[in-house]
Formats: sequence, structure tokens, C-alpha cells
Amino acid sequence: MTTATATIKFLRQPTTNAWLEQALAHLDTVLLDHAQCERKAAGVALSLINRYPSDAPLVNALTVIAQEELAHFAQVNQWLERRGVPLRPLPPPPYGAKLREQVRRQEPYRQLDLLLVSALIEARSHERLGLLAEHCPDRALGQFYRSLMASEARHYGIYWVLAEHRFPRQQVDDRLGQLAAAESEILANLHSEARIHS
Repeated sequence: MTTATATIKFLRQPTTNAWLEQALAHLDTVLLDHAQCERKAAGVALSLINRYPSDAPLVNALTVIAQEELAHFAQVNQWLERRGVPLRPLPPPPYGAKLREQVRRQEPYRQLDLLLVSALIEARSHERLGLLAEHCPDRALGQFYRSLMASEARHYGIYWVLAEHRFPRQQVDDRLGQLAAAESEILANLHSEARIHS
């Protein structure tokens, strides 16, 4: 089993075979984590709306993302019910917390970093859902993952465009490169438990 090379624009390193093998061996756990990821993604969009409420284009774009993430949360929950897996919390991997450590506290750099970190998370989700779509032994579940890929790609594009419209292009590109390097470094060591971002 081989994963594709890194073709997602923002990602420095592709996902490893080790992650894919771990995920496929623990699909129910990955689905549980996926539900939490969708819920958290909606929360991130709402948090940014709360932080920057006077930015109408940002509010409008992120309202759509929050709604779509909650719809995906409901769809993943349906899959959990179908597979007889009760919804429950899981201890998160260090991925999200370590990425948040990269966010600078002073504005306007905080806004730039929050948008780009969100873009990176969505880009990694897009890549990994694509791998699950391609390799999942449950064909119907694989088709479900494939159905989510366009939304994930659109979401990371929206976050990037929001950053690009608020900051000079070179500043965005330079900071994205730094954060992408940190993101790949965080994922360099496979987490001991199967997660979407492990």
C-alpha cells in the first residue's frame, strides 16, 4: 500500500503509509475522531467570527464553513450509528494544541496565523480523507469520504483567500511556509492512537 506524493498545495510532507495502515486498522476510532474534528472545525469558524465580528466578508465566509462542518458532523454521526458505534469523546492527539502554539498573540499577526493554521488543518483533512476514500475496505464508507473532499478543499482555499485579502501576499506566503514546516514536523512521529490528525 502506498500513499500519493504531496500534491496538496499547502502541505510540506505527504501522509505516511504508517498513518494509513493505522487508520484502516481502526476505522471506528477514526470515525469517532472525525466527528470530533467536524465539531471542532465548526467551533473554530465561530470563534473567528466572534473575534472579528466587524469583518463582514470574513463573517459571511466563515458562517458558511461553520454550517457545512456541522452538517458533516451530523453525517459522520449517522455513519457511527450505522456501524453501531456510540458517540463518545476521545483524547485528542497533540496535533491541534501544537499548531495553536505557533499562533502569535499580537494582532494583526494573530489573525494571519489563525487563518493559515485553519487552512493547513483543512488541507491535511482533505489529503487524509482522500486516502481513506481510496483505500477504505468499506466501499460505501469510502464513497462518503470522497464526498467530503470537495468541501475540505474549498474550506482550506477560503481560509487562505481570507488571509491573502488581509495581508501582503509575500507575508502570507512566508508565514504559510513556516507554519507548514511546523505542521509536518508535528506529524513526523505517528501518534500511538488512530486519529485523523495523528
